[in-house]
Amino acid sequence: MTNKKKRQRGSRTHGGGTHKNRRGAGHRGGRGRAGRDKHEFHNYEPLGKHGFNRPETVQDEVREVTVQELDENAALYVAEGLAEETDGGYRIDARDVADDGYDADVVKVLGDGQVRNELSVVADAFTASAVEKLESAGGSADLSDRAEEAESEADQAETEESDEE
Repeated sequence: MTNKKKRQRGSRTHGGGTHKNRRGAGHRGGRGRAGRDKHEFHNYEPLGKHGFNRPETVQDEVREVTVQELDENAALYVAEGLAEETDGGYRIDARDVADDGYDADVVKVLGDGQVRNELSVVADAFTASAVEKLESAGGSADLSDRAEEAESEADQAETEESDEE
């Protein structure tokens, strides 16, 4: 078998088309990332910035727990001392149950799954579906002291704003 160099002997352009084709980088549309916003835009990611990121200092760190997880593990939480057993149900503090619950700014209860036990849950925030499922099972959704303080501060700020107008 002969090598390519040997086979190309006698051919003027060595498989490169016409002799004009290999003169500069124009035949390949430029060098490097040239044309990424013009004729080769489909080969590259979109240019420019999109949206913005809020500074970490103003973002709340939110931990989430589902009502299904609370319902399924209620007996285990009582055994571990993370919850209390009440007459006909359980009282659970979501901060005790969530991963790093005390390190997070907010512990929120989500409404995924089913609730079969009567649960009284204390958390910083609840979704509407979580409140609905807890109450339909005979339990309750109670805001924590931290959440009530934040809510009262927000109400005060709102009244001060309306007084200024």
